Amino acid sequence: MALDGIFLHRLRREIADAAVGARVEKISQPAKDELVLTLRRKDGGGKLLFSANAGSARVHFTGAVPENPKSPPMFCMLLRKRLSGARLSDVRQIALDRVIHFVFEARNELGDQENLTLAVEIMGRHSNIILLDGDGLIIDAIKRVDPEMSGVRHILPGLRYELPPPQNKLNLLETAPEEILARLEDFKAIELSKALITVLQGVSPPVAREIAHFANRGESFTFAEMDISQRERLLFFLKGLIRSVENFEGALTMVLEPSGRPRDFSCIPINQYGAAMATREYETCGELLDAFYARRDLMGRMNRRAADLLRVLSNANGRIARKLAAQRLELLECAERGSLRMKGDLITANIYRLQKGDTIAKVQNLYDPEGGEIEIELDVMLSPVKNAQRYYALYRKADTAEKMLKKLIAAGEDELAYVDSVFDALTRADSEAALQAIRDELEGSGYIRRAKTAKQKKNAPLPPLEYLSSDGFTILCGRNNIQNDRLTLKESRGSDIWLHTQKIPGSHTVILARGGEVPRSTIEQACAIAAYHSKARDSSKVPVDFTQIKNVKKPGGAKPGMVIYDNYQTVIIDPELP
Repeated sequence: MALDGIFLHRLRREIADAAVGARVEKISQPAKDELVLTLRRKDGGGKLLFSANAGSARVHFTGAVPENPKSPPMFCMLLRKRLSGARLSDVRQIALDRVIHFVFEARNELGDQENLTLAVEIMGRHSNIILLDGDGLIIDAIKRVDPEMSGVRHILPGLRYELPPPQNKLNLLETAPEEILARLEDFKAIELSKALITVLQGVSPPVAREIAHFANRGESFTFAEMDISQRERLLFFLKGLIRSVENFEGALTMVLEPSGRPRDFSCIPINQYGAAMATREYETCGELLDAFYARRDLMGRMNRRAADLLRVLSNANGRIARKLAAQRLELLECAERGSLRMKGDLITANIYRLQKGDTIAKVQNLYDPEGGEIEIELDVMLSPVKNAQRYYALYRKADTAEKMLKKLIAAGEDELAYVDSVFDALTRADSEAALQAIRDELEGSGYIRRAKTAKQKKNAPLPPLEYLSSDGFTILCGRNNIQNDRLTLKESRGSDIWLHTQKIPGSHTVILARGGEVPRSTIEQACAIAAYHSKARDSSKVPVDFTQIKNVKKPGGAKPGMVIYDNYQTVIIDPELP
């Protein structure tokens, strides 16, 4: 992982400089494997994020604090009991390993001072946050590890805390560069970057590749294949790396893919990707980690919290799709109803030739221009008249069914479009409040059974997303279907401009014209926003319709967010935020 020991070495100092001497003001646990400690001291403070998530374990000051659950988990309540008001006295890193200890001076229930340690272990799927007492005993952990889970190291209340098993690796801060080269001789048949990871403690793959890239000028060599000049370059780079780690120097660098997605980060410049990747430098480790992990963590939390809503929508989509398929098949069968009436007419025209007990009526087809014969099945238990009436009854039934099926299919298609629109809003939900608004909408629409409580608390409506065009016009964008209806039908005026992706689920977008003339540039910016807040966000050349609000109507009985409009224009544009 990119958060290696040398990055953590610099991060530890950054946290210590800003937080040692601060007191714990608030403690929250926004996710099952995350903690946020709000620290305060005379000259400032901040929010310290601890994460034991397997894919994004870390600790740093953050400006992107997630929402808290309504009821705090047990570990959070324990920390509030033991650490609230405690003073952070020290921050220690264990060698160059990815283990960092936060030592607090706290008061117990009797008012006596005690030292508590919050041990943060950043080790992939084995990452953990463990609270220790002054004797090194485990009080509790965010992830308990019992004998069934691990036969090596147990993390349970009451047990003595032991550091993770040591690896036979060299500490950059305690080892001469020449000694590192000597150790590499033991792994000379392995590609250099992989050998460096095997030999050095606290060095991540991106840093190891950067060392190999510099030493071998971008080529891939094993240590045994390197000549004298390459080994001299390797020695030179290692000396510079050790100096920068010791002095907390080096550019805090994040590597970005062409799409803008974060790829890697390090506390040294990264040049191994050349022109294939872009790089961005940051002032602090916290800013870099916020930028690297914030979006990924947000999506992970929202996906976990939206899992039940996703299941409801998925089930509804499957149920509606199956019903529509059956109705369309039945409608195809109704298309043959004309032949039923024809058979009734032909039986009636030849009734004098037929008798009760006949199984087939072989008659001339009066509807055939060539006058050919046709065979009509008869019920032997019915008279010719009753057989004709039976075909007429089947015809009327099929005719009625066709009319009803067309209405049912249209209603099913509308419902399917509605479910698709809710799913689109769910994929774009960026907060717990946005998820709750979608849950309320599904409860109101009957897709989720409303919980029976003594007193139902009504959630305050979310405001729409707001943007400002380059011409100074306010652009509003709905977050969900309920808000779309409110924005379009209640909060806008007839002269305001309404926008929506053409036949694609998305948010209602409104330009507040307020009686003025809206320039084309603002309309195009609003179209890009409407495309961005739609199912076509990751597409290009998206059609977006726009018209005045007075041309938008809601049919009677339509689902939330469903409207019709006319007298519109269309712009083809790429999704983008201003």
